[in-house]
Amino acid sequence: MARRVCPADNVSEKVDETPCHSFALRKTAIEASHFGILTRFVFFSLFFPSQRKGGTSSVLSSVPLQMLFYVNGIYYIFYFLATLAMIVYKSQVFSYPDEFLAPDLALLFAMAVLEALRLYLGSKGNLTEEEAPLGLSLVMTVGSVMLSVYFLVWQTYVLKADVIVNAVLLFTYGLESVLKVTTIAAFIS
Repeated sequence: MARRVCPADNVSEKVDETPCHSFALRKTAIEASHFGILTRFVFFSLFFPSQRKGGTSSVLSSVPLQMLFYVNGIYYIFYFLATLAMIVYKSQVFSYPDEFLAPDLALLFAMAVLEALRLYLGSKGNLTEEEAPLGLSLVMTVGSVMLSVYFLVWQTYVLKADVIVNAVLLFTYGLESVLKVTTIAAFIS
């Protein structure tokens, strides 16, 4: 009879008799233990920040703020595309004055550049625990809020969809600003 060596425990067995299941079972157990380790790591790093070298100072970066930067970046892509589509729709369906179409598009693209820079500086400031980039991002949030209010109130035509997407964007700006202020206060103290 042919014999084979089971790779998990280096035991040779006969091919016709019971197959080698210990390798598959051990592989599954190892994968499960890696998942458990990963789960514990994510849980503890979110809720119990670890100590740095020397053990005297703790991590001050804000995980909720970083998560909000990520969510806001994804939402802004949706906001930009939806607002662009609504401007095109309004220019085709309604008598959208040509002298207002170009400024609306220019403000939307300027807002996109401002938003990318604002999110980059905020994320960099939070991760490096520096208050200057995070503070600059907070100041830039005021400009983003003003542009969002323009698209909410002062645009030539305001649809219900404009109100909804701008209200969500303004809510995330408000929440983000509160988290930025608390994070900057933690960095300073």
